[in-house]
Amino acid sequence: MTNTLRTVLAAGVLLCGAAHGGAQDIAGSKDHPLISRYPGSHIDRYASKEFDEHVFPLGKIEGDKFTKSVRLEGKITRIHYQCAKGRSTLEIYRNFESALKQAGFQTLFSCAARDCGSGAVKQTVDGEDYNMWNASDWAVQRHLSAKLPRPEGDAYVSLHLISNTDSEPSVQLDIIEVKPMEGGLVTVDASSLAGDITRTGHASVYGIYFDTGKADVKPESDAALKEVAKLLQQDGGLKLYVVGHTDNQGVLDMNMDLSMRRANAVVQALTSKYGAAAARLKALGDGPSAPVASNDSEEGRAKNRRVELVKQ
Repeated sequence: MTNTLRTVLAAGVLLCGAAHGGAQDIAGSKDHPLISRYPGSHIDRYASKEFDEHVFPLGKIEGDKFTKSVRLEGKITRIHYQCAKGRSTLEIYRNFESALKQAGFQTLFSCAARDCGSGAVKQTVDGEDYNMWNASDWAVQRHLSAKLPRPEGDAYVSLHLISNTDSEPSVQLDIIEVKPMEGGLVTVDASSLAGDITRTGHASVYGIYFDTGKADVKPESDAALKEVAKLLQQDGGLKLYVVGHTDNQGVLDMNMDLSMRRANAVVQALTSKYGAAAARLKALGDGPSAPVASNDSEEGRAKNRRVELVKQ
């Protein structure tokens, strides 16, 4: 079919031809195996990270925030295409929309023109800061957020097209492949926790894991929880506040509630699974109110998402 993506469906995954015009892709860039480019376009920006966090849009943009979004964790690939001359954003958008639908993607949010809002949300992938959307209400823009359920981990696509009177259309394609973080890279031991509490009255624990936006303690948290239980066993008189902390992304009330639910989940795990006395533990949720680093970078936000043990 003329001027459409050439798709081959295999195991529910979209594989596309990578035909493009004479312009050269930047060094080290490539199409993503889930979905390729619109014919005639080339890659002028590219970034990839094996595991990071992504604010995935589910609503229009207002200033520097989305009106609705979800935080995802996993492999993140960001590809920016400059498109062929003479093609409209609508034509390119419809081709991507059709290809994603054929591959089994479910549309979660879409918008066009002023319904997409205006502004820019900055994110970092592989050390590169970029604006997810950088649009004004007069620009020709279209957006599609979609999800592909997969046994090995869901895949999400954020597709944004934009053009104005003096430029050809461009495509910003963010692909997030949700997967668990590789565990066991940061060790926590009872002696170091005890030392921190003795010196400062509190200790940060980064080995307790939760899915994004959820309060269920993940199985890979067992090693850290065992060390907290050992700390309590070694000092029979120690009583602790178990305090949940988040970064400042998202709505404040949601983060405050989430941090409290996570703290309660940790206390529940310590008492039910590791035999800690409930009277020695009290859950608190501080949300984003006590950062240990700047929330302006992903590195800082990662440090702020933690559980703290505070001596009562």
